[in-house]
Amino acid sequence: MNDLGAPRWRSEGWRLAVALSLAFLFGSLPAGSKVFLSVDEAFRLAFPNCQVAKRTAFLTPDQRKQAAALAGAEIPSALIDRSIATCAGKLGGTAYFDTHRVRTLPETLLVVVDPSGKIARIEVISFREPEDYLPRGPWYAQFLGKGLDINLDLKRSIRPVTGATLTANATLAAVRRILAVHQVLAGSAPPGGPPK
Repeated sequence: MNDLGAPRWRSEGWRLAVALSLAFLFGSLPAGSKVFLSVDEAFRLAFPNCQVAKRTAFLTPDQRKQAAALAGAEIPSALIDRSIATCAGKLGGTAYFDTHRVRTLPETLLVVVDPSGKIARIEVISFREPEDYLPRGPWYAQFLGKGLDINLDLKRSIRPVTGATLTANATLAAVRRILAVHQVLAGSAPPGGPPK
């Protein structure tokens, strides 16, 4: 830990790579675009007093198909970057960044999955669409404690949001993708399709 309580990084190279990737992503933001959190800020919020280590995985074609079936959507890449937090010697959770298009422009979310495979936190890192399309905090809080099942859907356990339908759909799809990939990588995905 440093004096500010920030997590220790096992790989300074990874930290630089993430910073450069985000700088490239955000380098040409339109005037109305917002970057809400830096990578360091997001990890400090998600994993206070924890060590965070980057892990890269490569999904096999079968794993990718399985994750797509669980998510109900295509998995855009076989290369999966995740950050695993160790807190007081125990698994604190796994964080994933997901960048996806909302309407015509991207947003980036940090989604944290707890050790039981449920959503522990969602942070909007950046949002390039007009802020009118961005739901407020209580809407994102609906995801907390949710796992990947048939009820993780708009109009079921997640309420839609007026005026931000595209953002709600994009967020839901990102969360389902992340939970599906997480299950497949953990080896806990049920065979034969999405959970009932």
